[in-house]
Amino acid sequence: MIRQALTLAFALATATLAPAQQTIQPTRPVPVGKAPHMTFQLVKNTPEEKVYAIVFLKGDEILSGLTDFAIANHIGDAHFTGIGAVSGATLAWLDLPRKIYHAIPVTEQVEVLALTGDIATFNNKPVIHMHAVLGKHDGTTVGGHVFELNVNPTVEVFLTANTAPLTKRPDDESGMKLIDPKP
Repeated sequence: MIRQALTLAFALATATLAPAQQTIQPTRPVPVGKAPHMTFQLVKNTPEEKVYAIVFLKGDEILSGLTDFAIANHIGDAHFTGIGAVSGATLAWLDLPRKIYHAIPVTEQVEVLALTGDIATFNNKPVIHMHAVLGKHDGTTVGGHVFELNVNPTVEVFLTANTAPLTKRPDDESGMKLIDPKP
């Protein structure tokens, strides 16, 4: 009887883990054109750097929008921060031995408490590397590598673009693309 109860408890526990264990390939392409309401303003322009205020509105997806922004503005080296709120997200954690990400689905309205990232190029295309910490209604948080953030009502990003481009290189040990600081 105890053995049956333990077997049932184990089966129920592993069944509830299945959706969170969905995997995402690090090379998953970023969809373009999913931030139709995104607007921006250049707020600082010097020979060394440009600073942009980028505003996303309800219905925009941030990773797609930042990728589109970097392509349109020829940005090959930048870092950014942001705050706001989203109606859902796909975050992930890196399973380094397997060289794959495990999805952390967020299916509720949450506050973007911290959004940080950088941009560098790989094969002459901008690559966005972004992490977020999201605050839930009860004050708990969830965080990770960002694969998708669906804006509601707004997210405000301040992006600093530098004039010297940075590139990424493949890292065979991790399976990731890492910034190569060598010119």
